[in-house]
Formats: sequence, C-alpha cells, structure tokens
Amino acid sequence: MNARSKCIGFPRMHMEAGELRVFLPEFEQQLTQLGFDVFIEEGYGSRSGFTHDDYQLGNPCVQFCSRQEVFSRDIVIILRSPREEDFDCIPAGTILISMLHYPTRSRRVERVRRGGIRAISMDSIVDDNNERMVENMQAVAWNGLEAAYDVLGERFPGLRRADGAPWQVLVLGTGMVGKIALDAGVKLGNIERYNDHILHGGPGGISTGVGRSLSGNVDWMGRLIRQSDILVDATQRRDPSRPVVPNAWLGWLPDHAVVVDLAVDPYLLDDDPPTVRGVEGIPVGNLDKYVFQPGDPDWDLTVPASIPSRERRTTITCYSWPGIHPEACMRHYARQLYPFMEILAQKDYDQLSMSGNYLERALCRATLRDFLRGREIPLIK
Repeated sequence: MNARSKCIGFPRMHMEAGELRVFLPEFEQQLTQLGFDVFIEEGYGSRSGFTHDDYQLGNPCVQFCSRQEVFSRDIVIILRSPREEDFDCIPAGTILISMLHYPTRSRRVERVRRGGIRAISMDSIVDDNNERMVENMQAVAWNGLEAAYDVLGERFPGLRRADGAPWQVLVLGTGMVGKIALDAGVKLGNIERYNDHILHGGPGGISTGVGRSLSGNVDWMGRLIRQSDILVDATQRRDPSRPVVPNAWLGWLPDHAVVVDLAVDPYLLDDDPPTVRGVEGIPVGNLDKYVFQPGDPDWDLTVPASIPSRERRTTITCYSWPGIHPEACMRHYARQLYPFMEILAQKDYDQLSMSGNYLERALCRATLRDFLRGREIPLIK
C-alpha cells in the first residue's frame, strides 16, 4: 500500500438533528482487512445507538480520536460535504471522499482546489456509460413519494378520492430517478401500503413522465399540471439558473396537490451562473423538516426574497432523501464504495489513470483533477 493512503478518518456529520447516517461498523472492519488503519471521531454513531465497542470489536486497527485528528488522516470519508470551517482542518494532500457535487458547487470546488485537497466526489463516480456507481436513487424516489402519499392519506382516508379516480402523478425528468419515481408513483410510494390498497379495491395511481421536449411547452404543461395530484421534479437541468416550473405554474395545480422535489438543487444566487430550484419558489428542506404546508412561516425563511413564491402548494423536499432510513442507506453506500477502496489500497490518488481497469477509470473520473482538466481560469474570481 502507498504510504499516502494508509490511514482513514471518519468525521461526524455535524448537520441537522435528523441526520443520523454513519458508516456502519462492518464497513470500518472491512477496511482494516484491506490494510487501512481506521480513525473514528469520538461520538461517531452514538445517536444511532452504536458504541466504541461496536466499531472496534477488539481490532487494534480501529481507534477513536478528536475531530482535528480525524481530519488530518491520509484519507477522509464523510458522506455529506464537510462544513466550510471543516475545510480549514484538512491538510493539503489529503484525499477527501464525499458527496461534493462539483457541477453545482463552484465555490466549494474552488475552496477544495485552493486548499490543495485531493478530492473524490462520490456522486461523480460514474462508469464507462456515465451511470453513477455510488448512488441511492431508489431511496430518493421511493422516500419522496412515500412522504407525498402520507400527506394525501391524511387528507383522503384510505387514499380514496370522492370520485373514485386513481391518483395522477406527473414526473418531470425520466432519467434514473425519474424512472424509479414513475414506479413509486403508481405504487403509492410504499409497497406494503400499495398491497393493502389493492386488497381493499383501491384504484392506485397513474404516473406520467415528461422530458425536456415537452417541459417547456406551456399549453401542454398547463393541461398536465391541472390534472395532477402529485408533481414530481426529478430533472437534471442543463441550465441550473433557470427553473423548469415557473412559480406561476403552481397555481394550475389543484389545491390539495403535493409538489415533490427530488432534484433538491439549492439556491446559490451569488454563484456565476446562479443556481435556483427546478420548481421556482419552493422551500429548502432537510431531514428535520421535509413537509411544508403553504402557510408555513419557514417558507419565507428558506426562499430568497428575490425568488417568486406567491403560488404555493404543499411541498415535500429534503436535501438528503436517502437519510430517511439511515441504516439501510449506509449499508447500501458501503457496498458500493468497498470496491473503490480496494483500488485506493493499491494506488494513490495521483496514480489513478483512465488507462486502469473499469473501477479505476470510474474513480479517476470522480477526482477533482479530472473535473478541472481543461479549465484554465479560476472558478471563482
């Protein structure tokens, strides 16, 4: 193993109280079998009921230490990006593995670049067909639709409309998340609920998918939105500075309708170009709060004043949809990450090459070095 990649640090995510995700003890133990020494921040996993003993299991290669010490390891793994102040704790040359979202976080990219951090963004690990290899799209779509049908279930007992018609779900975007959302929309966001619904003669749901060719057609979008009970944003926009659904269009939705935000792009109005949400004027949610009623005061606290937000419907939005079921989520991510850690046990960051095998090529594409290739000017002036 290269000396640069011997020690791995696992810092806690100091996020909202509802963010309970940590890598599970079996993953850390597996890493020691690859030859890594593992350093875990004190308190890691304690809010999910894990103890020091759960992680150590008598293994001398697993140690607990301070946050500063964890960030000083050769490799740092943290699911959500470190906070701004945490970057000051990361020495130049550290390999940071996290969900960094290079394309829509230009200020973060510049902060990492200037700090000399050798970043690998989990969301940029893609195969030769440009398909993500570290993702939990199933959880994103199913958890979002589950929450939407929970809201409708409170308003319509047994999820039955007065007219007996099926629920109409309009999904914007037919990529990986959109395809799953179409299925989840038909099945009421939850297989157990769907089976009970069928058993009692319920009509279920109808999902309709819309791509770029139609989403800009005002007449057709007006027809589709007016008949929708659930409007789902699962788009991946080419231009994040422009919404897919202008705020005025939300006024076409029935009063009881629910907006489900699965794209979860942020408001980054100071970036160049700026980033806005795919559905204009909806709030920003997290694991503490992801259901917003139209009269919710938090709406105005999370939507910039310059963004139109007069038209409102109940909105389901969460920055970290997979975290709704944290343990299942992290077991899933660990399975996906492990083969890449095998690569890093053999090769250092600077040795990763597009001439390597299938997994190495995917890891190489996720490096900040690869993302910045061909960029000759700073991202932030």
